[in-house]
Amino acid sequence: MTEKKRILFVCLGNIVRSPLAENMFRHLAAQAGLADKYEVDSAGTAAYHIGEEPDARMREVAAARGLVYTGSGRQFTAQDFKDFDLIVPMDGTNKADVLRLAERDDQRARVHLMREFDPLADPTDGVPDPYYDGMDGFREVYDIVERSARELLRQLEQGMI
Repeated sequence: MTEKKRILFVCLGNIVRSPLAENMFRHLAAQAGLADKYEVDSAGTAAYHIGEEPDARMREVAAARGLVYTGSGRQFTAQDFKDFDLIVPMDGTNKADVLRLAERDDQRARVHLMREFDPLADPTDGVPDPYYDGMDGFREVYDIVERSARELLRQLEQGMI
């Protein structure tokens, strides 16, 4: 059996976008019969929400679409470069914060923005943070993350990344 590909999704606080991406990717991989090939996690670049559950509004939007999940916020550390094969920040600020902790070029090469995998976006676009928005913002983020996670899984399975 081959070793699992380890993927870490990263946002600011690890309570909205990255836990959604973690659980969405896990769900899509399981639906495709590929759960045993991937290990996924999420983290935040800031320490604001360490130990907290994912945002209730995002969990509500996800549950309405059939994705129920929990989790616990944690902070991204330099150790994550050793523990993960692919690091997927949600926006350019998250990416810059992650890259500040990279020590080598091979670590930097494993960092890819989430929307690089969104077929409807410019690869430099970020996943918007809906934290201070209404429920429409959470629904939009759900759609973005679902599209991006589907394409990420497809590219991984085709050996494109």
